[in-house]
Amino acid sequence: MASQAVQAQDTNSDAASNGTSFIGFRAEAQLGGDRFQSQGTHRDKLGYGAAVGWDGLIGNKIVVGPEFSYWRGRAENVTPGGAGGTVAQKSFQELGAAVRAGYLVTPKVLVYGLGGYVNSEHRLAYSGAAGTGAGAFYDHYHTSGYQLGGGAEYSLTKNLYTGVGYRYSNYDDHTTQQRLYGSVGVRF
Repeated sequence: MASQAVQAQDTNSDAASNGTSFIGFRAEAQLGGDRFQSQGTHRDKLGYGAAVGWDGLIGNKIVVGPEFSYWRGRAENVTPGGAGGTVAQKSFQELGAAVRAGYLVTPKVLVYGLGGYVNSEHRLAYSGAAGTGAGAFYDHYHTSGYQLGGGAEYSLTKNLYTGVGYRYSNYDDHTTQQRLYGSVGVRF
């Protein structure tokens, strides 16, 4: 048993000896462009968010772990509806849970992809027939879907990193959201 424990310690120190800081818990702030698509049109806005996760190292090059994210874009699309009214669909915040897998290009540079589940808060409203309001409705709801993305991160120090990323979210109500963002994070 003692030899197995020593061997396990050697393996862990070998993984850490590659000089990477992409191990353990992390938290980051994100800021970037947000595009919400619905009703055959899209709107671009500035969005912001955050992510927390944990990174584990497999061998000396593969980084894998869970990630939980929050994003707020607040884009709204307004399109013509029936009888001269308008349809307005708006996206509020998005919560995501994903698995992230990456490759260490160097001990300081990580490229990664991710995939997972998202839930977003939306609003759908119809103004009703022009001038009369007949048939008007308002619906505030949550919709779920999937998320795919990727990015790259660079370790500035053992505990501080920066990065760029892209996310694509596809929701059950036939809307999508894309974001391109920069991030700054801390590793614990």
